[in-house]
Amino acid sequence: MRTPEFLPPVAPDGLLERLSTTAASTHADAVEITLLGRAGEYTRFAGGRVHQPQDIVETQYAVRAVVDGHAARAATGTIGGLTGAVTAAVKAAQALAQAADRPGNATVATPSALPDATLWHDDTAAFDAGARAAAAGHAMREADQAGGHAAGMFGRALTQIAVVTSSGVAHHALATEAIGSLTATIADGTSHWIDLHRSCGALDLTASVDRTVAEAVAGQNRIPVPDGRYTIVLGPQAAGELLGFLEAAGFSGELAAAGVGLVARRAGQQVASPLVTVADDATAAVGLPIGFDMEGTPKRRVPLLTNGIVGEAVTNLATAKALGTSSTGHAHIAREEVPAPVAANIVMDAGDATEAQLIAGVERGIYVQRFWYTRLVDRLTATITGVSRDGCFLIDNGQLAQPVAGARFTHSILDFLATVDGIGAARRSQPVMNVWNGAVTAPALRGHGFRFGAAKIEETR
Repeated sequence: MRTPEFLPPVAPDGLLERLSTTAASTHADAVEITLLGRAGEYTRFAGGRVHQPQDIVETQYAVRAVVDGHAARAATGTIGGLTGAVTAAVKAAQALAQAADRPGNATVATPSALPDATLWHDDTAAFDAGARAAAAGHAMREADQAGGHAAGMFGRALTQIAVVTSSGVAHHALATEAIGSLTATIADGTSHWIDLHRSCGALDLTASVDRTVAEAVAGQNRIPVPDGRYTIVLGPQAAGELLGFLEAAGFSGELAAAGVGLVARRAGQQVASPLVTVADDATAAVGLPIGFDMEGTPKRRVPLLTNGIVGEAVTNLATAKALGTSSTGHAHIAREEVPAPVAANIVMDAGDATEAQLIAGVERGIYVQRFWYTRLVDRLTATITGVSRDGCFLIDNGQLAQPVAGARFTHSILDFLATVDGIGAARRSQPVMNVWNGAVTAPALRGHGFRFGAAKIEETR
């Protein structure tokens, strides 16, 4: 139930009717209007105090007009500017159509039923400033008692999306979001935690804070990681960082339509361990599910890897038409980027092992809590580079041993996933940069031959 303190950016009453009326009152062949809104409240803390309580409200109305198959866009930040944005988009589409020597292929979505997804959680609505400040206080006290300090953020948000088209689509959704992040520092030992969910209760804040501080305590007196190839256990955060690059390896409809990457070249082939199943799943109970995309197309579960076998690409209306398929509901517009299909809720299937059991199966290796500064090196091999960070340890005879400092790695995601022989039961979610309502959810993973430092490419270990 919405409360006076937790309201959407735009009042829902009469919203779809107003947008539909505006979309219908034009001289274009078709018009699509998308509202993206977010009301976020964040409690940031460091240095023993809450230093930045922050409330952010954002709205954008995006208009796409189609004339003779040619589309143009305009946008505004307020509903008062919507008529002007529609007029601008229609004029631009008319100019494109007049300048073209043939009709274009642009279309808008038609009405379809939406998938079921639980988007609203009362416990997140109740995660107000007082509750967030109490959680921050607990984190700072625990770190202080351990001889260090804590910094981080706890927040709640209300995400709003509405899409109407002149062809009759009229969808609206409100979705809660709870998020927490924490870095605990004890001398040179650090540990980092992040998680998000529609439900605040799923974050298990007290246990997450206590575990993060304990990991920082254990992470003191770090030593360098010798160059080499290692059996590694990736925590959920590190595993999620790797999975976030899968789309760039060829699971985007844009790449598939261009004949580039895994779906275009290796669909139906085994490229990862049979234990590995990953999908973009808007109906999942984890991450940030939502039922339709920015074009008003219903989302569906898109299998990326099923038991290690390459599946499908995520598409929008344009890339689906180029591929001769139907849109999977993944239209997206990021800041300062052209519209493109995006996998916005990547989810890996969980296994049945605890992290301790994954570690127990390693004679000599490394546990990695998370990666950062990761970048794509080679799209065709899905090779990325980055640095390990925070709670990382050597593994010796099935036990966490000496803490280790961050180390540079360069490795193929596919090569690692092909070696996975253990998957954790617990999963954690994290946001995806520059993806609206984007998340990736992963369990811990155990794999082999992971390359740190200047280890020779042909070396095996």
